[in-house]
Amino acid sequence: MTPVLQDSLRTWSAAELVTAQDSAQTWLQAQGTRVLATLLDNGAAFVVLDEAASGAGLVHVPLPPFFTPAEIQHALQSAGVDTLLAPPAAAAAWPTLPWQAVTLAEQALCCARLPASGLPMPLGTAKITYTSGSTGAPKGVCLRQSALERVADGVVQALGPLGITRHLSALPFAVLLENVAGQMAARRQGATLITPPLAELGWQGSSQFDVATFHAAVLRHQPDSLILLPQMLRAWVGLLMQTGQRAPAGLKFVAVGGAAVGAPLIAAAQTLGIPAYEGYGLSEGASVQTLNLPGATRLGSVGRALPHARLRVADDGEIEVAGSLMTGYLGDATDSPEWWPSGDLGHIDADGYVHIRGRKKNVLISAYGRNISPEWVETALGQQAVIRQAVVYGDGEPSLWAVLWPVQNGTSDAALQTAVDAANATLPDYARITRWTRGRAAFSPETGYATANGRPQRTAILAAHADLRADLTEPLTP
Repeated sequence: MTPVLQDSLRTWSAAELVTAQDSAQTWLQAQGTRVLATLLDNGAAFVVLDEAASGAGLVHVPLPPFFTPAEIQHALQSAGVDTLLAPPAAAAAWPTLPWQAVTLAEQALCCARLPASGLPMPLGTAKITYTSGSTGAPKGVCLRQSALERVADGVVQALGPLGITRHLSALPFAVLLENVAGQMAARRQGATLITPPLAELGWQGSSQFDVATFHAAVLRHQPDSLILLPQMLRAWVGLLMQTGQRAPAGLKFVAVGGAAVGAPLIAAAQTLGIPAYEGYGLSEGASVQTLNLPGATRLGSVGRALPHARLRVADDGEIEVAGSLMTGYLGDATDSPEWWPSGDLGHIDADGYVHIRGRKKNVLISAYGRNISPEWVETALGQQAVIRQAVVYGDGEPSLWAVLWPVQNGTSDAALQTAVDAANATLPDYARITRWTRGRAAFSPETGYATANGRPQRTAILAAHADLRADLTEPLTP
């Protein structure tokens, strides 16, 4: 019999998983749980508790493992969490909480009962996912179960012709993209959900990724599908190019999203046997909205709308989304409109493919009056082999400048300049980088230069490198 789930400990049949869910649901109800928070690694326990919470009509707050203690505390308090479940190692970091041992889905966990006094949440909320903006505390996005299911079903319908039977979860389940388009879609499709601990897939902490470990896991598990972040795909492409390898022949579909990808990276991946396809989504729309697909793809776009989604472009170029919207933000009584302004600028071509230009709030206006999305230029820079991260500035200035972080610390200034020149060759003159400086640290949550989901903290990076701007009056030369 084909298993429905495979973690690091065992495989689970459909009947065994249902039994575990029923047991967990009974336990949660006996606790009087209304709002459940989980701080869990990938594995059967998360899936069981996520589906048990849905079955019991509870609110589930998945806490990403990369959240800082302050962000976790904010989420617990703002959501009014009354039951927190975590493995013993994570519980040890919160020794003042009233922990009690419990075993669920054959995993030893710790449970803490908390005073429930959070912010008001919209009626019908089934899940709260916390977005990490560029400033301030994470914002709670409240989602109905029906919206989550519409998105999962839309993914299943779109991928149906591919015959996917094995999905390997390479992102944390607490990330909405993997939770909905990976976990929920695989479960509703009847595919085997392969969910080893994240460390077995190369994740080290919140922002370190060992691509060799990841590649070995893909070879070992032989999945049909994966969901990756752009930096994961970039590292995988680099490894295969350096070692002369190719992706496993049985891999059918690799969705890539979460940030700008760029056509060159997708093309490079596909030449190495990685069936990579870019998509687009947002938390307020319960995850993925558009996706390129085999036989229906356009490089440089994020694909066409999935069955559950509708997209249009406002007069100012902002993408608006409808079809699977949130109920609202936690603590905000404002009703969600029929069409949600995504904050992303772009256009929809005559064939329905969506093209994203960048974030509306990040647009730079040069001294010559040109509107420039920094993400566009940053994507061009990030396509260069020696540049891991780039953030572009130049609002009100005659030309653009950048803070760069190399793939390797020993990369010379000459090599970085060559990479900047190569990126500039793909850009019009008004969007080219004329000045740059090397970053003082990686753009990560630990350094304060990135949000928890990897978006650059532009203000923090600018402030940290302000003293170097005097040295950027002329372009650097090799």
